[in-house]
Amino acid sequence: MKKRNKLYVRIDSRNEEKCATNQDFEDHMLFVNALANERYFVGGDFSGVDGGMILLEAKSINEARTILQADPIIERGLYTFDLYEWNLVVMSKTEDE
Repeated sequence: MKKRNKLYVRIDSRNEEKCATNQDFEDHMLFVNALANERYFVGGDFSGVDGGMILLEAKSINEARTILQADPIIERGLYTFDLYEWNLVVMSKTEDE
């Protein structure tokens, strides 16, 4: 992570009125993998619930929102999201520390 950047959490919810295709999810995966290559990024889906979560490093909530709205599943209206600034308070130590 870069100094002074913050972490933001995107919580996704499925739009039940639209049907997603395999291509939509392939496009989404290309998008998130590209983000993961350029900044701190963690993403995944929830078990038993049609939705997911992304943890993303950005300079501001506006930057995070702009980046995340470009996700094909968001642009196409397949999912909506809530975005929160996340304050890391406690972190476990790794074995290397």
